[in-house]
Amino acid sequence: MRRLFCAVIIFGLLVGTARPAPSFQQAAGVDAPIWVDGAGFPTQDARKALALLRDAAVDGLDPADYQSESLVRLAGELERQRPLSTKDTAAFDTALMQEMVRYLRHLHSGRVVPRAAGFHMAVTADDHDFAAILRAAVAGHRLTETIAEFTPPLPLYRDLRSMLARYRALAADPSLGTLPEFAATVRPGDSYTGLPLLQHRLAAFGDLTADVTPAEPLVYRGAVVEAIKHFQVRHGLEPDGVLGKATQTALRVPIAARVRQIELALERLRWLPHLGDERFVAVNIPMFRLWAWDSIPPAGTPSFDMGVIVGRALSTQTPVFVEEMRSVIFRPYWNVPSSILRHEILPALVRDPDYLRRQNMEIVSGAGDDARPVPLTGENLERLRQGRLRVRQRPGPNNALGLVKFVFPNDENVYMHGTPAMELFSRFRRDFSHGCVRLEDPVALAEWVLKDQPEWSRDRIVAAMQGSGPLRVNLRRPIQVILFYITAVVMPADGTVRFAEDIYGHDARLEKELVRFGTTARL
Repeated sequence: MRRLFCAVIIFGLLVGTARPAPSFQQAAGVDAPIWVDGAGFPTQDARKALALLRDAAVDGLDPADYQSESLVRLAGELERQRPLSTKDTAAFDTALMQEMVRYLRHLHSGRVVPRAAGFHMAVTADDHDFAAILRAAVAGHRLTETIAEFTPPLPLYRDLRSMLARYRALAADPSLGTLPEFAATVRPGDSYTGLPLLQHRLAAFGDLTADVTPAEPLVYRGAVVEAIKHFQVRHGLEPDGVLGKATQTALRVPIAARVRQIELALERLRWLPHLGDERFVAVNIPMFRLWAWDSIPPAGTPSFDMGVIVGRALSTQTPVFVEEMRSVIFRPYWNVPSSILRHEILPALVRDPDYLRRQNMEIVSGAGDDARPVPLTGENLERLRQGRLRVRQRPGPNNALGLVKFVFPNDENVYMHGTPAMELFSRFRRDFSHGCVRLEDPVALAEWVLKDQPEWSRDRIVAAMQGSGPLRVNLRRPIQVILFYITAVVMPADGTVRFAEDIYGHDARLEKELVRFGTTARL
């Protein structure tokens, strides 16, 4: 008993350094213990709780953050102790409740505050009383079910959680070693000494569907080339089948690093709001992809998806946030942002006074679509420099916003819209915009957005896009818009996992915050 008492004291000091332990009554909320029975031994629910903490890694969490090994050891000491100590029983009950509350909170809404990781994303205050929730779960012997209810329900989360287990197994497989350095670019028909290991890895990843033996040993050709094309698509690369610099780099990324990408993605998905059965649009910035959902599980398949163009990585990054789409504007004006006016249009006007006419632009006085146009004069040019006038582009097929704009008011003045530069969608990396999201198929999104307003058929939508001027249509029911950022996704269409480049450096920042969190949690 003396050994257990000392262990409990040490455990309390360890936990208390970072998270001052509440009193037994504060943790349990009642005088009676929660996790031990009338005789003072850990209950079956306590054993389930310890298993949950020990297996926290299945959700990309770290069991060490919840003192799982110490708690398991203390439970074992309690079960062997004769006679039982009320102080030891209370200490175990308090510690287990404290760690379970933290675990449930982190599983439900994440460990890191988004703004700490560089996301200007307001997260709704979580008003759940997790201690009360756990007490009710234990009282009804529904601990497993309660944990499931507070696990993020998004299909993306569920599928990534399953993929995490698979990639951890791959990372632990010693036969999937790192490929040797490539001496040069390898093209179909070339010899490559690393071909056997390359084939083995491609088969393990699911890119090579058969155990292929080349007709000519060490010659890169046939099914392996097709498998590389599949690998390239999954990693956001041009599927040309050539083992060039970018493909070689992707092939040599350690599998453990891919595991970490999945863990970081799960953390970010925990930040998202819990949407119930609401319709929502989600844009994953580094994968240049939009998905639209009519509902989440059990009917969680996206209604459709499309390619998008996002903000430039070095200068005009698309922000991460959650807002509500409230209206659609057909044939919109493009109100030129002040930064583009200063850095692009004003210098162009100095070089070419005819620039505005050729770009179908005009100087206007006042806000709104009914603002009054004014002529280009020296005086008005100076007022433009001072910010007292503004420039807009008239509606039309060459308008920078295309023929439709989807409005979800936000502090960043970002929205989704069409584009006249459709040729950019043939690129696999598409960070070209000034921050807004350009759509590959704006008509399809307009149809989906307005489908509960049946008067807006596809024909009427197309007619409005070809109309004479701007037309705003307010949505009868707002739609959630989620601009988010994860570099690992299991594709809903085929169940394959795709990895993206960390184009904005958000993964690196989140990694630093999680390291800081883990260091504090284990003090």
